Amino acid sequence: MAKYSSKINKIRTFALSLVFVGFIIMYIGLFFKQSVLLASLFMILGLLSIGLSTAVYFWIGMLSTKAVRVMCPACEKETKILGRVDMCMHCREPLTLDKGLEGKAFDESYNRKNSVK
Repeated sequence: MAKYSSKINKIRTFALSLVFVGFIIMYIGLFFKQSVLLASLFMILGLLSIGLSTAVYFWIGMLSTKAVRVMCPACEKETKILGRVDMCMHCREPLTLDKGLEGKAFDESYNRKNSVK
């Protein structure tokens, strides 16, 4: 069985990984000090990765402010839902606002527009 997490946390994890990838790329650039062109290329690529992560963090922050807030029935903490189905950020309980999906097994494909399950 696949391990699910909330969509907001997945996107935040992706943005954080972009930061670390950017640092690693920039660090690799330090090994090419003798070639200014290569060192500069790696530094710019690393900076672009970090800049992209900033854009992703900004985007998910804007998306997070528009997310529906609900109380999780399992842990009784407030969490946010993006789409038709999502997971609780705290206890990973499957959540939905769609009455037609209540009681069904959790599947992320329910969020796709052409889902016919």
